[in-house]
Amino acid sequence: MNNEKPSLYVVPTPIGNLGDITLRALEVLKSVDSILAEDTRTSGVLLKHYQIAKPLQSFHIFNEHQALQRIIHKLKQGETMALVSDAGTPGISDPGFLLIRECLKNNLPVECLPGATAFVPALVKSGFPTDRFVFEGFLPHKKGRQTWLKELATEERTIVLYESPHRLQKTIEQINEYFGSERMISISRELTKRHEETLTGMAGEVLNSLKERPAKGEIVVVISGKHKKTDV
Repeated sequence: MNNEKPSLYVVPTPIGNLGDITLRALEVLKSVDSILAEDTRTSGVLLKHYQIAKPLQSFHIFNEHQALQRIIHKLKQGETMALVSDAGTPGISDPGFLLIRECLKNNLPVECLPGATAFVPALVKSGFPTDRFVFEGFLPHKKGRQTWLKELATEERTIVLYESPHRLQKTIEQINEYFGSERMISISRELTKRHEETLTGMAGEVLNSLKERPAKGEIVVVISGKHKKTDV
């Protein structure tokens, strides 16, 4: 077991309600030398709310490859950093994987704090089985999307996806096509925020509801698994 003080802390941040951050996360953010943020403006709002004044460095999907070795060099020099995303846990459909892997390659201790992740409350609220599930993140936009959906249609575990508002209706249409209109699905949006809402029902019913009133905000889609065939 590695008892060295971490060089990099992976710190989950609230997915909506700022009160959902942990006391330990606040302690870490106050103690590190600098903070790597997916969007410095978004993280700046959180830090200002909790009166934390630390240098912010931009670290996102468009610059993570270029910034990687510069950050590793600083960590090797003894600087401590916290990695945060706009919301939730870094590395879960957010930047983080490359940096964490490079830290471990360079024997730089990494510690990941427990905390907010959007798919967990959405999964629990769906009422679908939670003992076995598969998290697929964002589906491919184009290449391989149909193949991916056809494979998921045979999955017997509960399926969890992230989706953007402007692609949601298309995704539900495709779920109707490949999974069937009677497959149960649950859509949660704006979790922990003022306009939090969950819509659960058969895929065909949910699609009709979305056509009448399109969903807005951050969205998690939960799909019930395919029923196992039983021998008579």
